[in-house]
Order: sequence, then structure tokens, then C-alpha cells
Amino acid sequence: MTIQIGDKLPSATLFEFFHEETAGCSLGPNAFEVQKEAAGKTIAILALPGAYTPTCSAKHVPGFIENSDAFKAKGVDEIWCISVNDAFVMGAWGKSQGADGKVRMMADGSAEFTKKIGMEFDLTARGLGLRSQRYSMLVQDGVVKQLNLDAPGAFEVSTAEKLLSQI
Repeated sequence: MTIQIGDKLPSATLFEFFHEETAGCSLGPNAFEVQKEAAGKTIAILALPGAYTPTCSAKHVPGFIENSDAFKAKGVDEIWCISVNDAFVMGAWGKSQGADGKVRMMADGSAEFTKKIGMEFDLTARGLGLRSQRYSMLVQDGVVKQLNLDAPGAFEVSTAEKLLSQI
């Protein structure tokens, strides 16, 4: 079953790679429990089929990076980019996109989170395996407040601009 507005985020673990070690956070990959990370925060989430893929790299992630200040001005504490890739790939992709300090590049390497919210997308026939559908959502204190799911192969409703207009 696909997650809906009003649903709570599931118990799942996402991973993040840091380029600089800080107190309490090694370079990574670092594991983060979704429910604990989302508690008490307003989070804009974008999810997409894969790191370094054309639409994701040219349009989806850049839109959220470019609008990160506008999200913060509307009360969004964090922006998460979730993809079924490992933390090393997500970290490198985030660095190449200039996401540091703007968008957290959260790896769902085993698709645990993606499966639990019913957003898995089988692209095995195209050589990509199990991936995430393209969507954006607004989450407040772990509860989905907005959800924008694109049709397979489309990039129309999950844009940063669309989610910003819903806040």
C-alpha cells in the first residue's frame, strides 16, 4: 500500500555520508532512524529513481538546492533527497550537485524505506533493478502533509516549486 497524506513515516533506516568528520558523526556511512530524525521537524522530501540519472541530476535535485532558502523561509527545517543508492554514491552525487548544507542526500540502499511506503519501482528490464518512484512530500513531525507522485518516466508534480506552493 502506498503512503498517503495523514500517514506516519515508517520505522526504517536511511544512511548518509559526510565529507567532513564532526563530533558525533564519522564520515560514514552513518545510519539514521527515519522516525527519530523526523520527530519535531518539518521536512521536505524528494525521492527519485537514481543518482546521476539525467532528469534527477539536471532538474529534480537542482530545484531543491536552488530553493533551499525559500523552503527554510517557509519553516522547513531540512530537505532530504532519498534514492535507492548506497551512501557513498549519494555522498559523491551530493558533492557534485553542491548539496552540502542545503539537501541531505539520504541513501536507501536496500530500498527498506521505499518498500515500506509502497514507492518501489521495478526497472530491472532497463538494467536498473528496484528503484524509487519520483515523488516529493512535506512531512511535519513524522506525518505526511503533502504528497506529489509523478507518473513513471514523468517529472511534473514532484518539483521543488510545486511543493513550495503547497506550504
